[in-house]
Order: sequence, then structure tokens, then C-alpha cells
Amino acid sequence: MAQQSYGARLEALAIAAPDAPAIICDDGALTRGDFDKSANRLARAYAARGLGFGDRATITLPNCVDFFVACLAVWRLGAVPNPVSNRLAAPERRAIVARAQPKLIIGADSDDSGVSCIPVGFEPSDDLSDAPLPDQIPPNERAMASGGSTGLPKLIVASNPAVYDENFASAIFKAKRAVLVPGPLYHAAPWSSAWQALFAGCMVVSMERFDARRTLELVEKHSVDRLGLVPTMMHRIWRLPAEERQAFDVSSLEFVMTGGAPCPAWLMRNWIDWLGADVMHEAFGPSERIGGTFITGREWLEHPGSVGTPVGGAKIKILDDDGHEAPAGTMGEIYMMPAGGPGSTYQYVGAQAQTTDDGWESVGDMGYLDADGYLYLGDRRSDMILSAGRNIYPAEIEAVLDAFVGVASSAIIGLPDDDLGQAIHAIIECANDLEPAALRDHVASNLVHYKIPSTFEFVRERLRDDAGKLRRAALRKARTETDNP
Repeated sequence: MAQQSYGARLEALAIAAPDAPAIICDDGALTRGDFDKSANRLARAYAARGLGFGDRATITLPNCVDFFVACLAVWRLGAVPNPVSNRLAAPERRAIVARAQPKLIIGADSDDSGVSCIPVGFEPSDDLSDAPLPDQIPPNERAMASGGSTGLPKLIVASNPAVYDENFASAIFKAKRAVLVPGPLYHAAPWSSAWQALFAGCMVVSMERFDARRTLELVEKHSVDRLGLVPTMMHRIWRLPAEERQAFDVSSLEFVMTGGAPCPAWLMRNWIDWLGADVMHEAFGPSERIGGTFITGREWLEHPGSVGTPVGGAKIKILDDDGHEAPAGTMGEIYMMPAGGPGSTYQYVGAQAQTTDDGWESVGDMGYLDADGYLYLGDRRSDMILSAGRNIYPAEIEAVLDAFVGVASSAIIGLPDDDLGQAIHAIIECANDLEPAALRDHVASNLVHYKIPSTFEFVRERLRDDAGKLRRAALRKARTETDNP
């Protein structure tokens, strides 16, 4: 049968090979059979707490065995998982719960919203059956949480039901043997990478937190053939001592994909030189699934810095500030149209889509198309800095900073300036002291003068989260509030 509910698909795989490894995490492992039975027992425990068809369940667990079992249990009841970070501050989680209106919060001891909570480490009663449940197809695959432009969270509720069709499995996420997932599962790409591999009958190796050396260790240990990395992870692996990085056998890798943020061209080129153009790939697309692009390593060498051309029948165009289509090579806002037409891939809860009159949609990303239709990324419109009348794109400066030896990561923000409007401020994450003059000279040799940061700040704490994301607005707010008590 080509098309099955997610629950039925994993049940069929468990029946076919119950002892085959399914999931390996830092906290343990599960065979297909144990995964299937554990989810059935847990689903019955969730049902006793009131979770049913079409309900949402907020899952606030780290990358672990229990996360996978909880999601499958939710699907088995025809309900919709709403995965969120287990590191959210209480006010942040409350805001998401207010949007999601879940029947259960999984991974929390309590919540002042009054929603029933399932604590970390919960074990269902032994008298609950692990036998199959009636097959149900949840109306939505997932309800991802995302920060909104107003500072309040929004939900991105996938329009597709939780159904797997082996005839239309994603080529991008389809592993052959094993996929390694180093990113947080509450983000779209790690989520898809893990679940599509499981549905294809492959093994998933998941890390609770990314570690550069450990990533290479796991690739070698489990003969991983598919790996998804955000550029920050690629940077940290590349910054390992060469002899340490090359000591691991990563020849099993057939497909490495980066995405989630613009990848600096110097970094992509180094990885192509290391692993080969046939292994490296890059993709771009928002969690809303309104469109996306894809590029192979060989194509990238012909179009350095590009994230590729549209895939999946979606269309892309670039609009200028007046709403007119921009010519090739001109930076503007990226608008997309999914193959199924406007509104066919998701619904927002707590936000309104930004659309043109004829239904083309943007999530605020900037970029341009070359004459061959290849897309090149800028930044989010909200991240752009306007300094002395010039548009400054932080990612361009960050790519140059990150190439300087000793820089672990960087963040460029605009701070209020009476003369310029906004002054460029660089925040540099580094383990050891760096010489500001040498860093400034490095930037000056790679960028035009008006893109050189006015000020440099050096920090020891991590700037980016496990998904490679910056909270640029929070960084900006912390520094403006300090300057204006």
C-alpha cells in the first residue's frame, strides 16, 4: 500500500522487522518493535488524559527516545504534535500554549494554564495494552512554533495530513541506511530529516546537543549516509584541528545538506574540497513550505553562493520596494507560490500571511535571482541595517568575520546613531582574546569601507542556538537598553 497514516506506516515496518534498530539517542535506543509497542501504551495513557482526534499536544522534550515515542503516540490518536524547545523560559512557553490551546503538555511537571501535564520520564501503567490501536489519520502533520514579527509566537500548522506516500517520498530527506540528526527536533529540517528516514525504514541517530567532534564520531560509528547541518555546525566542525577532523572515517556520507541560514561561500567551498561536490548540497525554504530551492555541489561550483532553483513545482520571484518584479541580479524581497496555489501548505495561528493581491507570499527573506534563475540569499528584511542611507546585510559581514581564525560565531546588529541612523555593531563569539585591529584589517580587506563595523564586542557565551539561529532582536534590545537606562 503506497499511502498510509504515519502510525500505520511505522506499525508495518515494525511487523516486517521488529528487531531492526530504529532510533539511537544519547539516552538510549529502540528497535522498531519496541518503538511501536511503547507508542501504543503511551497513546492509551494520553487518551486517558483526554487527548483525542484533532487535538494538539505540546511536546517540550529534548532530542531523546521519549520525544520520538511521544510524537508517534500523539499521531496514533489522530492528534497533532506541537514540538517546542525544552529550554523555553516559562513566559515563552505560556505564550505558545496560549496559541496552541493543547489538550496535553508533554515534558512538563506543571503549567499555570491549567492544561494537563505529562512529566519528563513518565512511564504509562503496566496494565495498559501495547496492542495496535485503530488506525487514524491526523488532520495536520505538525504545528510548529515560530517567533512572530510582533515578538509574540505564531503556530505554523501544516495543511497536509499525517500520511506517508512511498511513491512521493522526499528525495532530499530520504536516507538509505542511517541519518544523523544533530539539530533540535522542534525545527522543521531536523524534524523532516528524522521522520522521513524512519518512514523509509532507516535508522535515526539523534544528538541531544550538537558537538562538532561527536558528530564525526557518530558518522563513523553508525556508517551514516545522510547528514543535515546548519552553517554554524559546519563552521564548528571545520574549526576542529585538521588532524582531528581527518582522523574520522566519514566515507559513508553520501548526502550532506546545509540550510536554515545563508552558508558563507568560503565555508561551502571548503566542505566541497573535503567531502566532494557529489556529497554536498544546499537547500532553502521556510517552515511554511510555500516554496523552496535546492542545489547540488556541482551546480554550486558553477553558481558559487547560490541556494539553487525552485523545487517541487513552486515558483519564486523577487519584488522591489514598490512591489514590482526586480530584474536579475537586483536584491529584493523573495515571494513564493506553492504548487498547490495560495494557502495550500499551512495555516497561521496568531499571525497573518504577507501576500500580494494575487496570492504570492513572503516570510521576509531577501535575495536575488541570477540570469539562470538561481537564487542568492540576503537577510530577513527585519534584520537589514540602514546606515547612512545604505542597505547593509548582516549575513555578508558575518561570513567575513567567521572566516577569521579564532572566531566561533558572529552577529551583526544595527545600533541607533545620531549621524548614520544606524551604526554597525559586531558581536564576536570567541574562546580566546582576539586583536581588534587585526580583525578590522581582515574585514577591510574583504568588504567595502561602509560595511566595516563601527564597534566590536567580544563575548564568551554562545550567540546561536542549536539550530544555528540568532535572536538578533534580543541582542539589539539588550544593548540599546544598556545604553539608555
